[in-house]
Amino acid sequence: MRGPLGAVIGKYPSSDGSNQGDGIIRKNRKCRDLVFLVFFIAFWVAMIVNSSFGFNQGNPLRLTYGLDYKGNLCGDKHAIPSLRQLEIRYWVNPNQVYESGLKNSLFQLADARSICLLDCPNPAEDSLNWVCDYPEGDIHLSMDEWIDRNYDYFEFLTPEMRNSSLQLLGPCYPVIYPSLNVFWSCEFTPRASNMSLKHWQQMGGVNINGGLAIDKAIHQTLNSRSAVLKRYMADVGKSWPVLIVCGGMLPLFLSVIWLLLIRHFVAAMPWITVILFNLLVISVMILFYSKAGWIGNDAVTPVIGEQDPYIHIFGREMSHLRAAAVFMTGVTVVAILASIAIVRRILMATSVAAKVIGEVQALMFFPIIPYVMLAIFYMFWFSAALHLFSSGEVRQNYCSSNCCSFDLKLNRVSCENCCGYSVKYTPHIGVAIFFHLFGCYWATYFFIACSSTVIAGAVASYYWASGESSPEIPFLPVFASMKRLARYSLGSVAVGSLVLSFTESTRFILEPIRRKLKVSYTTPDGWFGKIAYHSSKCSLKCIEWIIKSINRNAYIMIAIMGKSFFKSSAIATELIMNNISTIGKVNVIGDVVLSLGKLCVSLSSALFAFLMLDTHKYASAHNKISSPLFPVLICWGLGYVVAKLFFGVVEMSIDTIILSFCQDSQEHEGTAQFAPPLLLETLNDDQNEMQRLTQ
Repeated sequence: MRGPLGAVIGKYPSSDGSNQGDGIIRKNRKCRDLVFLVFFIAFWVAMIVNSSFGFNQGNPLRLTYGLDYKGNLCGDKHAIPSLRQLEIRYWVNPNQVYESGLKNSLFQLADARSICLLDCPNPAEDSLNWVCDYPEGDIHLSMDEWIDRNYDYFEFLTPEMRNSSLQLLGPCYPVIYPSLNVFWSCEFTPRASNMSLKHWQQMGGVNINGGLAIDKAIHQTLNSRSAVLKRYMADVGKSWPVLIVCGGMLPLFLSVIWLLLIRHFVAAMPWITVILFNLLVISVMILFYSKAGWIGNDAVTPVIGEQDPYIHIFGREMSHLRAAAVFMTGVTVVAILASIAIVRRILMATSVAAKVIGEVQALMFFPIIPYVMLAIFYMFWFSAALHLFSSGEVRQNYCSSNCCSFDLKLNRVSCENCCGYSVKYTPHIGVAIFFHLFGCYWATYFFIACSSTVIAGAVASYYWASGESSPEIPFLPVFASMKRLARYSLGSVAVGSLVLSFTESTRFILEPIRRKLKVSYTTPDGWFGKIAYHSSKCSLKCIEWIIKSINRNAYIMIAIMGKSFFKSSAIATELIMNNISTIGKVNVIGDVVLSLGKLCVSLSSALFAFLMLDTHKYASAHNKISSPLFPVLICWGLGYVVAKLFFGVVEMSIDTIILSFCQDSQEHEGTAQFAPPLLLETLNDDQNEMQRLTQ
């Protein structure tokens, strides 16, 4: 059996009348869960090593631009020759592109000859345009002169070179098909220019294949899952100002404003929160519909620059936005109905929120410390993530197909080393990326847990002092709580955040597997099987919610008693089970009002991210993003994390006071001795209100 908590924390005498110490929450403390603290430190060392690999091997520009026939990255000013401003990849041989688009063809588009240009070339109206390889060998032109001539030096070719060009072996190639800049690669349209084709035939050129295959080959490559994922990651790198403003600064401002408003406008804030929440959900849903092309004319387009109004090109990004729009529709309907159903219950708990905030005003700005630490961590983490996703080695492909072309340096047609280049990824890169993602989970929960534990320690100091020292909590208990955390409980916080991050990561891994099984029609057909299938999914969510709840209450007992994480979890669980009615009655504020407030802050971040990404800077040229989906979702998540830090002041204050009240009542035969008068008044008011509403 545990001893009286008044004795444990040190200031108040135990049941035998002896004094156990001089200060509050100081007795019988020692370092706990040291093994997990060592493991956490080792994990951070591994994170640094893992990130250094990404910084060494990665190049975020690979997520946006392609490779030319020499293995150079388009736009690389350090390449030979220099490709500065030459950022658009163009496949010069239309027959190679056509062959790669045929079914069961052994020739891959990655082996088709490609060069980097300023813009996508198009056929001339009354003549034949040419695009030639980079000038070298007997072609005495600089790169700037080559660009000024629109990549055409056909008139300087020797008869042998001209004959080779008419065989589509280079060094010059005809521009027969119009092309569009689609995600920094020139995608052919299947309509050949009749005039250019006529000139080509008159010159004795070989037959040029046509049809949908020439458009299909490039479109499938640009629309592959790996290409889309790379563009999403590139979108994150391009929109870093949006992430800073909408994912960092805006939620910081809105969180403080919301907490101040609920302090001074007690009666109105539940209604304001519910109405604002519904408006934000509807607004975000409408923006998804707009970008998906279902409302207005502001749909995302893969084309960079001017686009032919009669040509419509869509990618996976559009499908993902439409899926997100449908999902947001369901969320909006459920959110509106749920908020209407619970608004009366919210009113019961608002008084608790206002009173607690009034007592913890000095704690309101403490979360700025973990906020700054998380901001530094996220900047490092996102930078390392971009390098890890783009890490790999540029190697020449092995191809068995005919890829012969004219080599200007050798001054002849060569079939040696003519295959294209690709970025090769080793299996350990996938493990490194997964480790990096898990590190983000663990670090985020660790900083949130540290913040929660510090707040719990400061608030518990107030409770067990019976509010004697001051009607408000001064900053001194906050710093004292931080000191206790750093000296005794970092290991306990590390293991608690590890348990939660492991649960989140497991669900993250199992969810795609579950969807694949569902697509594969392996979902049980019988009613019993379907119930078991869906109940297992629901059970996983419930387990995750229970672990989060246990963790939060365990941090409170760690702050108060200084026990290990698992011992504190057991103590907190016992208190909750013995006082479930009291805790559930007051904890409505933690589950409803503050949850809606956090969602309002995060939805505001998502809304403003949409608006910032809709400006010209991110709709064209170098900073054009493929889709607002990833930046918006990241701003949404960052906004929620920031709101969780600041709203945790109120959440942890309420939970700490209630758990302390339950322990106090248990030690004194049902009558709390140290409870502040306002807590007793609130509990009595809530009990009377509950009876009135249930009559």
